[in-house]
Amino acid sequence: MAWIYLFIAGLMEIGWPLGLKFSQTQPGHRIGWIIFAILSMTASGIFLWIAQKTIPMGTAYAIWTGMGAVGAFLLGILLFRDPASFFRIASATLIVLGVIGLKLSSN
Repeated sequence: MAWIYLFIAGLMEIGWPLGLKFSQTQPGHRIGWIIFAILSMTASGIFLWIAQKTIPMGTAYAIWTGMGAVGAFLLGILLFRDPASFFRIASATLIVLGVIGLKLSSN
């Protein structure tokens, strides 16, 4: 169950940079997106806290930040036309491989 909580925490970790970006690009909806970002931050932290009761702290934190970083990276490319160069994609792929390695090496 802890891994499910960690997965939810990682998804919420994607939500807050997304909310902050939308607050800059959606005129008239700034406050709503900032509130979304704050709620995402809060939920992300709570679910990480729950997951760390079972999953080692270093593993949980690395997976949590990796999911947030790669998720925000992909949404930046898909929604905001962020650059998608070979080296940026290769670097994000290394993060994903690291997250997979941490998951596989945990008990």
